[in-house]
Amino acid sequence: MSIRERQRIIMEKGAANATRWIGSAMSVSVHTVFFIISFTLPLVGVVSFERMLLVLTTVVSLEAIYLSIFIQMSLNMNNQNIEIIQGDIEELGEDIEELGEDIEELGENIEEISEDIVEMSEDIEEIQKDVDEIQEDVVEIQEETTEDQNNDKKEGEILLAIQATLVHLQREIEQLKVK
Repeated sequence: MSIRERQRIIMEKGAANATRWIGSAMSVSVHTVFFIISFTLPLVGVVSFERMLLVLTTVVSLEAIYLSIFIQMSLNMNNQNIEIIQGDIEELGEDIEELGEDIEELGENIEEISEDIVEMSEDIEEIQKDVDEIQEDVVEIQEETTEDQNNDKKEGEILLAIQATLVHLQREIEQLKVK
């Protein structure tokens, strides 16, 4: 920080402190006591009334000049602070607008997701129906396979019986031939 910046900061703090003090009850008390003493000094004979008025007028004039300067400095600082605050408020307004847009986009996304969920539910129902149909087909195929196996088994038993009969007949034929 440069020397000028430090001096400026010290002056601004001094102006703020002076205007705060001038507006306080303590300032009213000090000024009242000062004026009482000033008007009492000529009565006691310490200074002449003209000299007291000259000094008092000069002091009050200087105080008024510095006070107006300090007040103007305080107003300037307050105006700068107000401008900064207004800038912050504008930024907050922009941020709020962006948040509103983001919320609106989120709402649209939620609607799309809800529609997708409904479509997925419908697809799941269709898939479940297909699975149920496939399950029924599997059961039918298993039943047919079982029937076919039972039929094959019966046919195999019949064939074995026929074969056994044929073998038996062949033996009998051979026995007849031998006789």
